[in-house]
Amino acid sequence: MAEFFNTYGFLIVSAVFGAILGISVYLPLMAGQLSLATPGFYALGGYIAAIASTKMLTTATGTVPVWWVLLEMLAAGVISGLVAVILGIPVLRLRGIYLAIATIAFVEILRVVALNLDITGGAVGIFGIPQPFQSPLEYLWIALPLLGLSMAFMYRLEKIRVGRALIAIREDELAADSMGINPTYYKVLAFVLAAILAGMVGAVSAHFLNTWNARQGTFDASIIFLAFVLIGGSRTFWGPVVGGILLTALPEVLRGLSSVNGVPLWLGQFLKDGRLIIFGVLIVVGTIFYPKGIITPEFLKWCNQTTQKVFAKTK
Repeated sequence: MAEFFNTYGFLIVSAVFGAILGISVYLPLMAGQLSLATPGFYALGGYIAAIASTKMLTTATGTVPVWWVLLEMLAAGVISGLVAVILGIPVLRLRGIYLAIATIAFVEILRVVALNLDITGGAVGIFGIPQPFQSPLEYLWIALPLLGLSMAFMYRLEKIRVGRALIAIREDELAADSMGINPTYYKVLAFVLAAILAGMVGAVSAHFLNTWNARQGTFDASIIFLAFVLIGGSRTFWGPVVGGILLTALPEVLRGLSSVNGVPLWLGQFLKDGRLIIFGVLIVVGTIFYPKGIITPEFLKWCNQTTQKVFAKTK
């Protein structure tokens, strides 16, 4: 068991981060907004942590205290939230594909800016980011509590008035507006919460990856994060959690399949390098056959009823 965790520790932590980023994409979708800005805030949070730990906190040992990483996460969340407010008020007046294009433009603007600034390391990026832990698996001390708090927050959000208002806007914005719900306020709120979450994950990911550059926030990442939600499920927060974990592990599974004896060389190369194509096929197939994703409210209700029946029989 110890050997398994040592071998796949990096993948396990990456899957947890993927689940949190899936929740970040899901938050605007709760209000019916297709926002692809999560990679931009993710990259912004990573740059904040990378700059803070390499420029502001100089260390000769290559390590950084955990409290400093938590402080970077807080700063990344606050700054990402402020940027989201400035961006969200004008942009969230758009709908559908126009909003998606606007948020993609935001991601690309951040990427180009990062490529041309000295403080971000230009195209090379920032290397040698100090580590708070000795092994990748130890990052679970930060990743798991962050995922748990995010899931608890989402569980509570879906039960209270704010969550019901977001769902009402998603189902019919005009009807929600006529009932006294302010669509702009709630859409900006969901957008800001998503940005805060993505920025915090980016901050800890910069240390986890030990390097940070403009490739962390690209259009490719937007498609991958969107797949977490569309494949996992877009009607409950459990969907992006499951989708983020499964699709983060998928490349490793495909890489393992490519090395199986008897697999043709061309197919093995495609399984290793064709991740985005496979994700695209999954999105198309998923939207046709599973429009609500794998995890749906009906599925969760069935699981709950089945569990209650099992416990009733054991009593």
